[in-house]
Amino acid sequence: MSKLRIPAVLALALGLSTIATAQQPRPTIVLVHGAFAESSGWNGVIAELEKAGYRTVAAPNPLRSVASDAASVAALVASIDGPVVLVGHSYGGPVITQAAIDRPNVVALVYVAGFAPDVGESSLTLSAMFPGSTLGDALQAVPLADGGQDLFIQTDKFHAQFAADLPADQAALMAATQRPVTYAALAEPTTAAAWRSLPSYFVYGSEDLNTPRAFLAFMAERARAGETRFLERTSHAVMVSHPTEVARVIIDAARAR
Repeated sequence: MSKLRIPAVLALALGLSTIATAQQPRPTIVLVHGAFAESSGWNGVIAELEKAGYRTVAAPNPLRSVASDAASVAALVASIDGPVVLVGHSYGGPVITQAAIDRPNVVALVYVAGFAPDVGESSLTLSAMFPGSTLGDALQAVPLADGGQDLFIQTDKFHAQFAADLPADQAALMAATQRPVTYAALAEPTTAAAWRSLPSYFVYGSEDLNTPRAFLAFMAERARAGETRFLERTSHAVMVSHPTEVARVIIDAARAR
């Protein structure tokens, strides 16, 4: 019986088809803003990620409580087919830390100047662990009908406190559009820590007055971060002032799975 001869071009095509089938889909990147910010703060990062071929979603973060905010993000993640990299800025860190629990399509966490609390820790308790934050003196409280408080950064202090490495006019726009967080959300203990079972990545700046670098370095080391990128002369608004560097860390997380 004669052997079947497959033309070289056809064999090459079959090989490429097999490789393509074996390749895993690229993760969707879900970006979660923190307190005193809103989704447009991710615009520069989104542009970099989409240029690199990644689908991105800037999730709405209500900033009401860790549990309800995490549930909102978790519902969004559940609606996405395929793998997801969750990215959280500042208070967005506790939100993704809890939202990723029982979401098997989440493959990595990225903390952008973000809190990475363990079970029982809150943003407030973590902030008290290291000196250097001047956020408390910059806040303004607004009473709510339910007896709680919304917290804003005072407009005249926003530039120096939150975004000192950005032009004054840009910081003024960010101050005007900032979204408040409840005091209760900052004080709410985390009930689950997904960084204990998922690869975690960190990027933060040297001049962060909200979450000082010693504090962020501690959390990155504790989480055994797959990558930690430290940016000199960079404020808390790291994703706005350094979108390319932030996007690179996110892409590294997406590729490493």
